[in-house]
Amino acid sequence: MGLVSGYARDEVEPCIRSIATLTITEGDDWSLPSGVTPKEGTGFFSEERSLPHQVSIRSVDVSWRQINPSQGVYNTSLAGSAQGMNFPSLDAQLADPSPFWMRIWASGLDWAPEWVVTDCGVTETWQDYDGQYHIPIWDPCVWNHLMTCYREFFINRNLRSDDRLVMLYVPGAFTWCEFDFEIIEQAASSGLTFTEFNAWFQAAMAEMVAIFNGENATASDDFSYKLVYTGEDYPWGPWNGQADFLARDAVLAGCGIRTGITEVFNFHLNHTPAYGASIAPDGHIVVDENWPLLNDGRVIAAENECFTACGYAVSDVSYAVKMANLKALQLRVNYLYVVPEDSYLDTYAEHWEWVRLSLGRRAEDSPDAWVALREFQDKYWEYDDSHQWQDKPWIHNFERWLVQKDIGTNGQTRRGTDMRVGEVDPDNGTSYEGRRTHHANGQDYIYFYVDDLFLNGFCPSIQLKVTYPDTGHAQWTVEYFNGSGMVQTPVVVNQDTGEVKTASFGIQGIDLNGSLPNQADFRIYNGGAEDLEVRFVRMIKTAHWSRLEDWPDETSILPLVLQVQ
Repeated sequence: MGLVSGYARDEVEPCIRSIATLTITEGDDWSLPSGVTPKEGTGFFSEERSLPHQVSIRSVDVSWRQINPSQGVYNTSLAGSAQGMNFPSLDAQLADPSPFWMRIWASGLDWAPEWVVTDCGVTETWQDYDGQYHIPIWDPCVWNHLMTCYREFFINRNLRSDDRLVMLYVPGAFTWCEFDFEIIEQAASSGLTFTEFNAWFQAAMAEMVAIFNGENATASDDFSYKLVYTGEDYPWGPWNGQADFLARDAVLAGCGIRTGITEVFNFHLNHTPAYGASIAPDGHIVVDENWPLLNDGRVIAAENECFTACGYAVSDVSYAVKMANLKALQLRVNYLYVVPEDSYLDTYAEHWEWVRLSLGRRAEDSPDAWVALREFQDKYWEYDDSHQWQDKPWIHNFERWLVQKDIGTNGQTRRGTDMRVGEVDPDNGTSYEGRRTHHANGQDYIYFYVDDLFLNGFCPSIQLKVTYPDTGHAQWTVEYFNGSGMVQTPVVVNQDTGEVKTASFGIQGIDLNGSLPNQADFRIYNGGAEDLEVRFVRMIKTAHWSRLEDWPDETSILPLVLQVQ
């Protein structure tokens, strides 16, 4: 890594006081420093608020028919319904002073105003999997009427600027206001061409963004960051892949985005251009930190509530919740839809608090960086040849500013021993949790790389947490550079309890300059005769010491100790 605090590398002394402590605890460790608070512009949202669970954002739902019953007539005192739900009037819902997210249910034959169907001569509708019929929202007459309604509420009545409004799902979505291509595919079978649909789509996204920006050149009243497109990259639809990048196009137009199925965490959410994420040639997921979605406060949302609900069933709820949340965080989600009971917020409260504090972080302001060491199938790519990588459809790790790579002559790891097949859903495929050394073949190292955007100081003080299954009697340590040479943490000796444990190393004075073999920032060394398996590694920022004189007094520095609990 490069400069730090204005000092060039040759102007700073080595971290000669580099020391480390070790504590071992049972289970996962989701702790963060006590001063970490949620980032502004992030949070849990749901249908209803639940303040004991930190769910502070409720829904406001209205149907188009409810608020626009006649042409040119707008009513905020009528009740409405959609998708089997009954809605109070808009006035009643807005009387609550708390933050909200919003859906205007528009495409259903029973949701759209009857006068629109008549005026536009709608004669063909299509039925979704819930039995609801939908009108062609892309019809110019239908769309123009809908946008007239949007201009009334979001420009004339200025609802877009309401500080309580966190996000609005964009219209054009169908079942559950999600941009599912089921209806579009049926329409294509009836003659709708991609050229026709795409022309509408591109113009529609741009028009929505313009409306939320006030249709003027005044930047101070721009609120398009609240718009959320609810479709996916590579949707299952017609036109032989021509629609693969519509989600990306919605983001480029200025919308945020939301996915509803991170519970199926291995599948279809790895090569995601809309999120600025791609599967690299080596099978690791790489995020473009300069992607517009990540840099201007837009909503990036996901939903994690369907573990033993929504028709799903899992054998290991703890595992399913953890992996779904890691996937959401890898996608850089800042708002997460939860249901207290279905999401198991009480059961896994410590984990969920870590998730809440992690939402919306960028590398620069994140308290931690992590990697879940694993190898897994993305079964979607078994049938799509439009993107290629080594060992496709297998992918390496969930990584967030901390990367583990199989590299060099002594750092080739093996699959972990925890094999999962079809957890949550058959589409989730097979995954092997953890990576193992291979001592018999001389592969005793696991190499790690820290993103410069996360930590680029000289002699920082960090905490490193390594979660591992305590099997066998492996003897292992973390090796890192302190500016003058390579040093080791205290040694961990596995006790063969069969339990998952976390070793926490407090390291004062580490030089993250790629100075280890293979240009790694640090590595785990298996120094015994038995192999080591590692599941999760997390680096936590605690302090920076740029120069030797910046270090605290020696009396405040802990000695090298080994504490095993």
